[in-house]
Order: sequence, then C-alpha cells, then structure tokens
Amino acid sequence: MDGNLRSTGTWLDIAAQDGGRFRGYLARPAQGSGPGIVVLQEIFGVNANLRGVCDRLAEEGYVALAPDLFWRVEPGVDLEYSAAGRDKGLALKQKLDMDLAADDAAAAVKALRNLPGCVGRIGALGYCLGGLLAYVAAARGDVDCAVAYYGVGIEHRLDLAPAIRVPVTLHFGTEDSHVPASAVDAIHVALAGRPDAVIHLYAGCQHGFAGADRPAYDAPMAAIAYSRTIAALKRVMGPHYNLEELWEQHLACEFAAQDATRTMATMVPQPYVNHVPTLTGGVGHDMLKRFYKYHFVNQVPRDRKTIPISRTIGADRIVDEKIFCFTHDSEIDWLLPGVKPTGKYVEIPIVGIVTFRGDKLVNEHLYWDQASVLVQIGLLDPKGLPVAGSSQARKLLDTARPSNELMPSWRTSEGKPL
Repeated sequence: MDGNLRSTGTWLDIAAQDGGRFRGYLARPAQGSGPGIVVLQEIFGVNANLRGVCDRLAEEGYVALAPDLFWRVEPGVDLEYSAAGRDKGLALKQKLDMDLAADDAAAAVKALRNLPGCVGRIGALGYCLGGLLAYVAAARGDVDCAVAYYGVGIEHRLDLAPAIRVPVTLHFGTEDSHVPASAVDAIHVALAGRPDAVIHLYAGCQHGFAGADRPAYDAPMAAIAYSRTIAALKRVMGPHYNLEELWEQHLACEFAAQDATRTMATMVPQPYVNHVPTLTGGVGHDMLKRFYKYHFVNQVPRDRKTIPISRTIGADRIVDEKIFCFTHDSEIDWLLPGVKPTGKYVEIPIVGIVTFRGDKLVNEHLYWDQASVLVQIGLLDPKGLPVAGSSQARKLLDTARPSNELMPSWRTSEGKPL
C-alpha cells in the first residue's frame, strides 16, 4: 500500500471462539492509543502489503490488527502477488470455512476491544476475501463501521443486508472480473435507500487496484479510494485532528522560523513535496530535508507576502489558495531555478494541496502558472501569447476586472442570442 513504510508492528495471540489460538499483526499509533481497526486479508495472507496497510493506519492514529484467517488451514501464510502466490491462495480459500473465518474476525475484534490503548469504536477494513468478511462483520454487529475493497461474494450474501445497522463503504473497479457489473448492480439494489451505505466505482480499474505491489495497481484511483476510506472511518470513529492548525504550524516552521529540522518534524518519516511547475521538492526524508535546508527555507524573499483567497479542509487534506507576492531580489531555487535576481516585483496565484496522515503532513503538491512568473520578471514576452502577468492575481482580488481579454474571438459573440 505504501512502499515507504517500514513494518513496525508486533504479533498478537488471539483466542478463537471455539478454542485454539491464532496470530495477528498489530500496529499501534505513535501516541499509543486510538480507535481500533481489524484489517482482513486477501487470499495472499497477512503478507507485506497487508502489514503495510496496518502500519499506515497506525500513522493515521488507529490501533490496527490483521488476523491470520488461514490459520485453521495453514498458519502463517505470507504470499507474494505472483501466479504461484495466487494459485496457492485460491487453493487455501477453497479449504476455508467462511463461517469460522467470520468467527475468527469477530475474535480479532474482541481482542482489540480488550487491548490496552484501543479506545472508542472499532471498524473493519477488508480486501477481496476480507472485503466480504468486513461486510459480514457489519451485518453481525461486530463492528461500528466497515469498508470493503472489491469484496468477492458479497452479492451471494445479500440476505444479510437488512441486518446491517452501521455505515458501510464499498469500493469496486468497473473492470473487476471477480466482481462483475451484475454483482455490483445487485449490491446497489440490496443497499438502496441506505444513506450510510456508500458504493464507489472506479472506472477502468481491475481487481486489486488498491494494492501497491499488485499488477493491477492504479495509483491515482487507489489514492482517491484511500481518502474516501479515511473519511468514512473518521466520520464514525475519529480520530479527529485540527488540520488547519497543523498546516499553520508547518508554515511557521518554513517561513517564520526558517528551520528545516522543525519543518521536517511536522511531517511523516518519509514525506514528499512536489512543486509541479518546476519539479522541485523532494521524495523521502533525506532528499526533502536537503531541499528545505539548502534550497527553500534560506531563500525566502525579504518582502514576501501572502494574501489568502480560500481554504478548503477535508478529512485528510487541505486545499489552500492564495496570492504569493515578492520581489525577485535573490535566487529562488524552488520557484525560478537558475535565474539570477531581476529585481522585478511578482504577484502570482498559488494553490497547494496538502495531505495529512494522522497529525503529520505526508505530501504537498504546489501549483502556479510559471508563464505568469516569467512574464512578470521579463523573461517571456507575452505579445501574441495567451498568457497573463500580475493581472491573474489582481482579478482574483477584484472580480470586476475585465474577463476574456486574451480571447480574440470574444467580441464576435457580442449581441448574439443567449
């Protein structure tokens, strides 16, 4: 799910309802406590990908437990996403008693509830086989909410739908051969009229699209699904963080303190920043700290000013729109790499999309119109080109300023019927 995460969890013994014990991978948040999530496996067992899901959820503030649901058939299954792994996983699934697997998932929920540090509510998150079991857990009343990715076989257990009394979120790819459109349609019908039952479809995605190590992985769609998952979990269980306050702390470390170490402390261990127009920033701790220390926080223009335009706050991200004003009186590697100071004054709209994982920033995407910057410092002649200089920023502040002046055909529509 996230190749930058290192497994930091431990293994927990879980008591089965009918006797015996089995293991589960347990990841705790840095603060030591939080709501609980039972993470239910695919046919590949509690493999590196699933353990990574738990580690990522721990960074979000959850106590995450992935039980070994194959323990009655073969304990400790840890398969790669290969043809051999798939064949073995399918063979193990054929031997799995689904009713006992649901009981084992419930036993894992009970183990979480009894675990010191697991506070508040508990949810279920499952993939494929585990997606079906998360749905079953919601119907049995074992959990407070459930999220399922490409749950195989849900359409065969629609008799359970009336028993569901907790919010459920289901993710399906439109090209999933294991969950065809007819199955998704049947699930839609069974859950119709339930505002707390949400089905998301992902165009062009195949089975396994959310697994970073799987051939079907679709990074953009997986990211959208993940944000929807976090939003669904937070609505029911929390934890809730003041993202705006965390963002302001990060900005203060960058621009007021101009301290790279303090800036990095506001971020997850392996974050990334991408200033899209200039491809500047960094991926991972070391590269990003180098960028901040030598090419960013020490290059803040003396007369820098920002004018806020809008700020949108979601479950796991902030979209910040502002105008950035400065005099180009020094080299600015991240904005004008390799360009000597021109002494020109610049005003540009900037949009930042900032994603959080728990109470830390995980990435920033920053966008602006580089053509506008180049026009304003005199490196790009706007004559004959559909580009604008400081008028971009000024129209954001004053909507009465003229529109469509760069569009020669605009006057041809004057007086035409509307």
